[in-house]
Amino acid sequence: MSTLPNCPKCNSEFTYEDGVMFVCPECAHEWSREAAESGDERRVVCDANGNVLVDGDSVSVIKDLKVKGTSLVVKVGTKVKNIRLVEGDHDIDCKIDGIGAMQLKSEFVKKL
Repeated sequence: MSTLPNCPKCNSEFTYEDGVMFVCPECAHEWSREAAESGDERRVVCDANGNVLVDGDSVSVIKDLKVKGTSLVVKVGTKVKNIRLVEGDHDIDCKIDGIGAMQLKSEFVKKL
């Protein structure tokens, strides 16, 4: 019998531990051990290297990203300061110099 908690998002019983985090293989939801023990349901957002991101962090883009609807490109190595985490597919809200306000996926950035 597994003593790991069920996923709080989809209630899957197939969760596993990855370091200090619990991960659901069915919906890809991640949560910390402290959140599981206290019942706190805050969303954990990680960068491409698995580092936990929080509001106000600075990140660097790891892949050229085309800006939808324009001919602009966010180049590799672009530094983004003071990010804000939001719900949704694109989970980072930010302002990029020369481009303006936009949303990024956390899988395309690394924490500085």
